[in-house]
Amino acid sequence: MSAEFPSALILLIGAAVVPFVRGRARAAFLLLLPVLAFLHVLTLPHGEYGRYMLAGHELVAMRVDGVSLLFAYVFLIATFLCAIYALHVKDKLQHVAALVYAGSALGAIFAGDFITVFVYWEISAVAAASLIWAARTERAFRAGMRYLVVQLTSGMLLLIGALLHAGEAGTLQAGYIGLGGLASYVILAAIGIKCAFPLLHNWLEDAYPESTPTGTVLLSAFTTKLGIYMLARTFPGTEALIWIGAAMAAFPIFYAVIENDLRRVLAYSLNNQLGFMVVGIGVGTELALNGAVAHAFADILFKSLLFMAMGAVLFRVGTVKGSELGGLYKSMPWTTGFCIVGAASISAFPLFSGFVTKSMVMTAVAGEGHVGVWLVLLFASAGVFHHAGIKIPYFAFFAHDSGKRCEEAPRNMLAAMAIAAALCIAIGSLPSVFYQLLPYAADYEPYTASHVVDQMQLLVFSALAFAVLMRTGVYPPELRSINLDFDWTYRRLAPRISAGVAYMLSAALRTGSACASSAGRHVAGRVFRHRGPAGVLARTWPTGSMALWLMLMLLAYLLLYYL
Repeated sequence: MSAEFPSALILLIGAAVVPFVRGRARAAFLLLLPVLAFLHVLTLPHGEYGRYMLAGHELVAMRVDGVSLLFAYVFLIATFLCAIYALHVKDKLQHVAALVYAGSALGAIFAGDFITVFVYWEISAVAAASLIWAARTERAFRAGMRYLVVQLTSGMLLLIGALLHAGEAGTLQAGYIGLGGLASYVILAAIGIKCAFPLLHNWLEDAYPESTPTGTVLLSAFTTKLGIYMLARTFPGTEALIWIGAAMAAFPIFYAVIENDLRRVLAYSLNNQLGFMVVGIGVGTELALNGAVAHAFADILFKSLLFMAMGAVLFRVGTVKGSELGGLYKSMPWTTGFCIVGAASISAFPLFSGFVTKSMVMTAVAGEGHVGVWLVLLFASAGVFHHAGIKIPYFAFFAHDSGKRCEEAPRNMLAAMAIAAALCIAIGSLPSVFYQLLPYAADYEPYTASHVVDQMQLLVFSALAFAVLMRTGVYPPELRSINLDFDWTYRRLAPRISAGVAYMLSAALRTGSACASSAGRHVAGRVFRHRGPAGVLARTWPTGSMALWLMLMLLAYLLLYYL
């Protein structure tokens, strides 16, 4: 295949074939498709391919460079891992939706113009919603509908912003924009929804935990990372992103600590990790951008691993509520071990992937003099160790023994987790090899004595704080409860306000109708009194009286005319 052929079509065409393949042939086909797409990507030379014209503007189907290739690699690795993880699934809808979702995400990162991005952007939204609906529960249906509305809104904003940008700059090319005209703010809002900016983030925590065990793994890999990719393309070095990212990294910690649903804890953790990437893009130096895209690569792997572990627990036990789990290490030792690898990676332990990617962002932030933001990120690093590094494995596999006993996860799930865990360790142990994939030359050395010691101090004291809080009973217990986040404003408050306004309007209409009816009856009564059969105007008047009145009226007219 030539570079003119979009790699995404391998997955999209394959998705159309999946329903007609059965049994082991389908399993082999699902594994073969991402491998073929990966091999095709490896052959792509840097440049722009697949140019075509639309309304006088040049569109580019394939733009290949260091940034798009890095995301393509990790997207296809995630697709392959998810295919292995879901081999036991018999539902054709999930397999088709997964391939369409992965293919549209791949197409969007290679697209060189906003119109092509928009097309893939919307396809990915529908495919992701299908993965949520695949759970076939009432909660999943409602969450999927909310997800679809939010993501289609993001797409519409992207299209509007693209058209405005074409009018302002005369081009539809998806490159650096920076904050300036109206188009830039509209496009930033569209991407901000995809990246789960503060107050725009609740679709993530609302929808992801309602999907199937396999669907959530896919969801964690593509939607938000597509947003991060577009943000790095269009707004690198935008200072406002530094503060937005700092808020993103900090606020989810408080929700994750008190959340009982462990997949929702991971969703908040995903929001927290996105904050580091957004800060790196906002700083905009080569080191910061390398750190942002490197952490996106690593996050897809270790977050997929953690979601895989919780998906295996949900598959075997039927719940991921922290209050209903504990002691599962006896039944699921391999899953426990893989979960700990994911927890160590997200917590940035030395020799694990997060250590060599997150530190790049932290170093870039400190190097540019953003001391306050650096302190916020340091707090966020300690917080993520609490809620993802300790809470997830502790409450799922250790803590109090729930008495639940089950089988170990299926072999295909374990194989997918094993590969993801191996990649997390490989990136952390061989950072120089990984750094060669980054878009800019990287001479960063993560394993300095000071960095290792500082990070271990942070982790040890965080673990000590967790232990003290647990022993003293200060740490929030796992309770059957619902946390109120910003989505309460449009899921509960807004409907109640709307109902109240509708009730007041209805009451006002009823009152107005009653007043109008009363006034109508009064007017009708007055008219009837004057013009009815017995009314004054209906009586017979003498001819002389009528002549007198006509004379008086003509006289009044003449006086008014001449005066």
